[in-house]
Amino acid sequence: MKVIDVKELRADLILVVEDIHETSDGIKSLLNADGYRVALATNELDAIESAKLRRPDLILVTWTGLAGEIPATARRIREGAAVAEEIPVVFWVEDLDEGAEIALAGNVYVTRPDCFNQLRGFLARLLEKRSKSPELITKRMNL
Repeated sequence: MKVIDVKELRADLILVVEDIHETSDGIKSLLNADGYRVALATNELDAIESAKLRRPDLILVTWTGLAGEIPATARRIREGAAVAEEIPVVFWVEDLDEGAEIALAGNVYVTRPDCFNQLRGFLARLLEKRSKSPELITKRMNL
């Protein structure tokens, strides 16, 4: 029996949460150029609604709040949208050293890329890791 890879059917969907339209449009253009589908949200409530409707493969949040609020915000987005814990939530923050990538509990990550190429590589690694997860492989077999 052949397992059908979801990527053969459609590109991964990344939900970008950013309140500055010019910034979100720029991120969207770059991610689209890499072959990803991109949905946009401007705040946490929009992110919850969009994630409910679109079921993203990864959520990218640009973050200017306090670092201590990141786990609670990730939890609210997951619970509000009923997003599985296997979906990575990445917070792009400014108050880390450039190039830092930190894994928190529950598939939540904090990063401050030194360039957009580093962010693109980080997102690609997370999506690749997720695509190899046993739960996702089982879901693919039941298409």
